[in-house]
Amino acid sequence: MNGRAVARPSSAAPARPARSRRTQRGFTLIELMVVLVIVGVATAALGLSIRSDPARQLRDDAQRLVERLAAAQSEVRIDGRAIAWQADADGYRFVRGAWMLDGPVPVLDPTRIDDFPRDPALRPRQWQAGPVRVAPAVPVLLTPEWFGQPWRLTLSSAAGQVEVRRDANGRFLVH
Repeated sequence: MNGRAVARPSSAAPARPARSRRTQRGFTLIELMVVLVIVGVATAALGLSIRSDPARQLRDDAQRLVERLAAAQSEVRIDGRAIAWQADADGYRFVRGAWMLDGPVPVLDPTRIDDFPRDPALRPRQWQAGPVRVAPAVPVLLTPEWFGQPWRLTLSSAAGQVEVRRDANGRFLVH
């Protein structure tokens, strides 16, 4: 040829194709583990919320009772007529009527009773925790007095016990 050197591509080093973007074809191990942890936590939370805890039910019963006692106390202060709270193993009710003092425990005149059947806060209720024992097992009389003697009720079930208290200032508390 004419003495010029012609550059030829070497067969030993093939030309590299331009870098192409790698596409993802699945999930990484970290992503799968995160999803499994989230599913596990959600399942545990659901399982705990479905299972009823009798001790929790008794405490919830006590908290609802405190709210209803406060509502009854407000009703008494507005109306001026006493309301009594009566309980048995199955539930409780608030009643208003003519009370007769017959010894240390007030007795309700059975001919004049209002147990608030249409009042959403004071209507008769069932214990959610099952059979509940209340001590002392006497009616609690709520009067229009702003300050009174403190008292306590002990609610007991197979799951445990909890106290409902009224302090001298008229506040109801769960202990």
